Amino acid sequence: MTATVHSSEAVGKLSKARWERADFVTPADKPPQRLFVPGPTDVHPATLAAQGAPMIGHRSEELESLFGKCSAQLQALYHTEARVFTVAASGSGLQEAAVRNAVSERVINFVNGAFSQRWHDVSVGCGKEAIAVEVPWCTAVKAEQVEEALQGALADGPVDAITVVHNETSTGVASPVEAIAACVRRVSPETLVLVDAVSSFSGVRLPFDEWGLDLLLTSSQKALAVPPGLAFAAVSDRLMERAAAVSNRGWYFDFLQLDKYRQRSTTPATPAISLMRALSVQLDRILDEGLEARYARHAFCGQMSREWAVTNGFGLMAESGYESDTVTTVENGRGLEMGDLNRFLEGQEMQVASGYGAYRGKAFRIGHMGEVWPSDLERLFAAIEEFAAGEQG
Repeated sequence: MTATVHSSEAVGKLSKARWERADFVTPADKPPQRLFVPGPTDVHPATLAAQGAPMIGHRSEELESLFGKCSAQLQALYHTEARVFTVAASGSGLQEAAVRNAVSERVINFVNGAFSQRWHDVSVGCGKEAIAVEVPWCTAVKAEQVEEALQGALADGPVDAITVVHNETSTGVASPVEAIAACVRRVSPETLVLVDAVSSFSGVRLPFDEWGLDLLLTSSQKALAVPPGLAFAAVSDRLMERAAAVSNRGWYFDFLQLDKYRQRSTTPATPAISLMRALSVQLDRILDEGLEARYARHAFCGQMSREWAVTNGFGLMAESGYESDTVTTVENGRGLEMGDLNRFLEGQEMQVASGYGAYRGKAFRIGHMGEVWPSDLERLFAAIEEFAAGEQG
């Protein structure tokens, strides 16, 4: 596992004055951010409070109305006319669902971090012929790598699907899904494109229909800023047709069954009613902010984080040009003791995440998704600089 530390040469300049521009004035009703980790993220008080409403029957008209409203709003976030499934699970549950429904025999898993590795492990666990294509951590999966691997695998027979993680939470790298999907369509039109966008969905624009994806999954606790426990997937007609011919899809994650109930605005099993209420409130808040404004805020926070890192003696672990707009992995070039840093930050009601796996202590991750605004990052950066000055002064 290797990585290149990137310097300020690849990072555009962002002046302090621009940090304070009026476009991104923090809403008056938003508490200061506490969690600067890549999920779970802080949840707005109104969204949290929605979970306290009285319980309703899960086969009631009220539940169907709630489910139908959320489904339509999720379609807007997915930029799709396709179906969107909502299940009580984590994103990993829908990784398994994707494999069970889309893959009869062979799948290529592109692995460039911990969560793309998990998708390969899931594929193996489901008994599929899973081909792992290893891509160095902290670098993106590129269309040319996909083409080479796909052409090589096709020499031995059809490939049912490829899996790729759009935003690798373990490293803060965003892979070019649009180009990857176009490559698959050109090289092997029958191969399905399955994408994990757990830590980027609703923070960046991911137009499902425009890019010709077959599955795009996410979960509630990242950029959506809803409590953990829900997962969502937009699913194409192509995949549904494929699923009808796949055996052993299981029961809980059977897309044909989920779709049958979805058309009645409900789920086969008892839904997470309280979480659905929280989701409904949060989706209203997201759409009130406006999708383009929300994407711009996340992009701004990403740029802000990258510039802060390289201008304060750190570095960036992500490959230049493929940095995430929702999580930044900062190379610990100043040798800060991460346990001490987080204890210091906890005294100011903040927290960052250490580097993942082999990068623990060598890097730290700043989540800037969901309810994070530029003013929150200013507060975090000032605290880290204060800690560093005290430790190294």
